[in-house]
Amino acid sequence: MGLFRAFPARAPLLRALRLLRPWRALGARGSASDPTAGGCEIQVCALAGSDQGITEIVMNRPEARNALGYVFVSELQDALARLREDPHVRVLLFRSAVKGVFCAGADLKEREQMSAAEVGVFVQRLRGLMNEIAAFPTPTIAAMDGFALGGGLELALACDLRVAASTAVMGLIETTRGLLPGAGGTQRLPRCLGVALAKELIFTGRRLTGVQAHTLGLVNHSVEQSEEGNAAYHRARALAQEILPQAPIAVRLGKVAIDRGMEVDIASGMAIEGMCYAQNIPTQDRLEGMAAFREKRPPKFVGK
Repeated sequence: MGLFRAFPARAPLLRALRLLRPWRALGARGSASDPTAGGCEIQVCALAGSDQGITEIVMNRPEARNALGYVFVSELQDALARLREDPHVRVLLFRSAVKGVFCAGADLKEREQMSAAEVGVFVQRLRGLMNEIAAFPTPTIAAMDGFALGGGLELALACDLRVAASTAVMGLIETTRGLLPGAGGTQRLPRCLGVALAKELIFTGRRLTGVQAHTLGLVNHSVEQSEEGNAAYHRARALAQEILPQAPIAVRLGKVAIDRGMEVDIASGMAIEGMCYAQNIPTQDRLEGMAAFREKRPPKFVGK
């Protein structure tokens, strides 16, 4: 307990310690499916060949523009629960099968049929979903080829990286509907843009194009939209391909160090980084990286 007496922010450090259990390869649990298959609002596709290690979550609810309804949220939570145990997933990419739309936000038609108590329970569930995306162990990328409004932008904000087409439209527009962001937007947007700018965007309900979002730092990349309407997806996939060759355990631990370190003071953050670094030292991948450097060859990381 000496480490925790040295730093006042004990709770975040304890949470980090729980996350820093040794990474083990667990058996896959049927995560791959055909993204063009009908019937499901959330489909999962594990890519093959040179893209092996990239898994896609495909949102496919065209009649409601991928609105966050009960079935949609349930299927997405189930997919995340399966995929987080799959050692073959090195990058998780969120994309839409509906042209011109990433996610239109809350399903307000469905919401109108709920009582006030039911709304509270469902919003809490949405908040839990966004937290699950944010805590996913491997890097996550949102490919925004169309509208990402309200909860749709909150979903993208829960991802580690965001790529938007130039014509994409995004915003936390809840105040224009008599609401406020309820799935983490009031917390994640300030961390992304700073407090004053986040307040301006939330107070006004302003919508941004992909180009404007990139200028502000809301998205990592903005690309000119293609005739097929999937330019952001292809750029996001290329970004995922850059991550694939890197050491999987080091990438995972790097994510923990950044995310947990942002929650605490710098001294506690340094302690979290130290714990992450210590976990990586005995891995086969670290030894392989050193050997590859010495032998002047590309490393072959296996995630052990």
